[in-house]
Amino acid sequence: MDPLRAALRTLDTIVLGKTEAVRLSLACLLARGHLLIEDVPGVGKTTLAHALAQVLGLSWQRVQFTSDLLPADIIGISVFDRATQKFEFRKGPVFTQLLLADEVNRASPRTQSALLESMEERQVSVDGQAHALPEPFFVVATQNPHEQLGTYALPESQLDRFLMRIELGYPDAQHERTLLADEDRRALLQRTAPAMNGSTLLELQRSVQLVNVAPALLDYVQSLVRSTRDRNDVKLGLSPRAAQGLVRAARAWARLDSRDSVIPDDVQAVWKAVALHRLEPRDAAMSDAEARHRILQAILESVAVPS
Repeated sequence: MDPLRAALRTLDTIVLGKTEAVRLSLACLLARGHLLIEDVPGVGKTTLAHALAQVLGLSWQRVQFTSDLLPADIIGISVFDRATQKFEFRKGPVFTQLLLADEVNRASPRTQSALLESMEERQVSVDGQAHALPEPFFVVATQNPHEQLGTYALPESQLDRFLMRIELGYPDAQHERTLLADEDRRALLQRTAPAMNGSTLLELQRSVQLVNVAPALLDYVQSLVRSTRDRNDVKLGLSPRAAQGLVRAARAWARLDSRDSVIPDDVQAVWKAVALHRLEPRDAAMSDAEARHRILQAILESVAVPS
């Protein structure tokens, strides 16, 4: 069986009733992007992150972000070795293939910023020396809604490092009943065999880069992005980096469907996940997720779809 189909099928048995969120998550990693999962506690954010690591056969580390967490707790620290009379760098948990940054917005902005270099450059710099991170490397971060106690809003520069932001929401009645009657999902994860490994995932990422994007599709992406900058109700539209991410994500979505060319449906499927956390409405009262959804949906409906 195709490893991508096997991975999707397995993930759907672990994270019940969230097929779109699972597909978006896998597309995000195929596009070499980092993933932000935002929702209320208890809906399966951490379970999804664990499932991605297990099913993709990746090494992973989990860091619980708290208000007293320091940057060195993530990237590592140089320690003086008396035997050699030299400083020795001891690697932190960021040196893994998948870093689960759990409740990332409960840490201070200083600690949040410790992830910036690793997410963009896939390396960390300590004492003037760069240390490469493993390949592939992903950050899958979870965060609670900003209105909850003890949270710090992620700065725009940090948000822009995440290719996608998704929500899970509550399960429907049928899938919630299955969760109540079935075994614990963590126990199920322990018995789940990987559908691939890191080397296979790297090959799939390279195949995503070969998916064709016609000039008409690039025009479509540019029109969508430009519309976010031209609206009177939007203070901050999408950046060129966001436009590049939208193309990468659309390619990955096409690859999930075993197609070698991007179609408009692929762009539309990933549009909100790529754009939602980057859009800043002009009116602060309209900055909630629902308002952003409405703006992005209006843009989708107003921009002509290439034939």
